[in-house]
Amino acid sequence: MSSGSPATERRKWSRLPLAIPVFVRGQVEREKEFLEFATALNVSAGGMLVAVRRSLPSLAQVLLEIPSAPLAALAALPKVARSLRAKVLRLEHAQGYNLVALKFSRPLPNSHRRVKSPRRKLTSPV
Repeated sequence: MSSGSPATERRKWSRLPLAIPVFVRGQVEREKEFLEFATALNVSAGGMLVAVRRSLPSLAQVLLEIPSAPLAALAALPKVARSLRAKVLRLEHAQGYNLVALKFSRPLPNSHRRVKSPRRKLTSPV
């Protein structure tokens, strides 16, 4: 235990504790592709935590496919992301499954960063 100040938050976006079904597609060895049904446990604009059965190597590239009802395909509805590219940041083994922290290749659109950048003072050239 440390008696110092609490650790500073390094996350850029707030996480939402949502259980979302997701397909994880990737390649573990040359020519050996996999597709696994998984559950996202929390989601942010920058990534998600996913519970999967398979062990994934660190820094592996995966494609996340979020299943949706046919209603989402209607042109009158706003366009939504259903496929996201991500990279494995870390993996934690648990009983019968693995918790995989994933970072999206690009943050989700229309997301606002939680951490504010410091404002710089504007000075006059005079």
